[in-house]
Amino acid sequence: MENGNRKSAFHGELEALLRCIGCGRALKSDGNGGYDCTACDKKYPLREGAACFVDSGDYAESFGFQWQLYSRTQLDTEEFQESETDFRKRTGLSPEELNGKLVLDVGCGMGRFAEVATRWGARVVGVDLSAAAQVAARNLADREFIALQADVFHLPFAIESFDCIYSMGVLHHTPDCEKAVKTLPQYLKPGGSVAVWLYSGYNKWYRFSDLYRRVTRRMPPRVLHGLLSVVVPVLNAVDHALRFVPVIGKPLAGAVHHVFPVSRHPRREWRVLDTFDWYSPKYQSKHTYEQVFEWMRDCGMENLRPGDAPIAVRGRKAERRVDVERKSRAVEVSQD
Repeated sequence: MENGNRKSAFHGELEALLRCIGCGRALKSDGNGGYDCTACDKKYPLREGAACFVDSGDYAESFGFQWQLYSRTQLDTEEFQESETDFRKRTGLSPEELNGKLVLDVGCGMGRFAEVATRWGARVVGVDLSAAAQVAARNLADREFIALQADVFHLPFAIESFDCIYSMGVLHHTPDCEKAVKTLPQYLKPGGSVAVWLYSGYNKWYRFSDLYRRVTRRMPPRVLHGLLSVVVPVLNAVDHALRFVPVIGKPLAGAVHHVFPVSRHPRREWRVLDTFDWYSPKYQSKHTYEQVFEWMRDCGMENLRPGDAPIAVRGRKAERRVDVERKSRAVEVSQD
């Protein structure tokens, strides 16, 4: 009952922050989990647990297929805590920073990192362009989590709504990564943090995969997945076999991996998933710290710092001067 009350209160909190992507006016609940605009005739119905602010998954359809198929593969368990480890490294955030905060997960997928954030005590709104939003809604139905199917370039929120925003390995799969990154700070409250993790542009190991992607990104997701389900285990077996060859084995294994890049994750299912995730998206860009720092500065972000996994950047939105002065006076009064 207590969890249900918290979830109901969370829905009410979110409704106050939602805005029509057509006219920008406030939304109201339609009574069925979706929303109606209070000013125009726009309707945003609930579909399988997620209110939809887009007509389709557009360029992210492969992710919808991917997360429907691997709906729980990357969720943490008692034995494996890889998602929490990655979340810490790529965002620099801690449980103390997120506990009790309202957080936006941009590109939530099946809820991998939202599971960590809610476990830390955050109230999380997850948005995804693809049908993965519905998978996340199912996976985190018992958490303070609400999933929306929405486009990062047309987010349905009032400005300065969230205490923290993060996006993990998503924005480089949009048509314009710079524009996507610069979209986020406007939805952040003054003093709040934003953290993004993008593919690195420093290491050129992916040159061969970029050649293959000219074909693979045009393949139907189901066909590509079927192909990789065979290729990845074969290349993994070759990699392991070569490493037992004296002297030249390891260099040969490295050469094969360079020419035919696939995931080397220790878990088989995860290897196929990661490799599919690399070869299937329509868009994929790589970036540098210099680029991302410049984008953040252009948005007025401060206290920029890199994370522990390239390219991870975290920044803070400057507080309003009046808020800083108010806090300063409060400190002076408490000291008196």
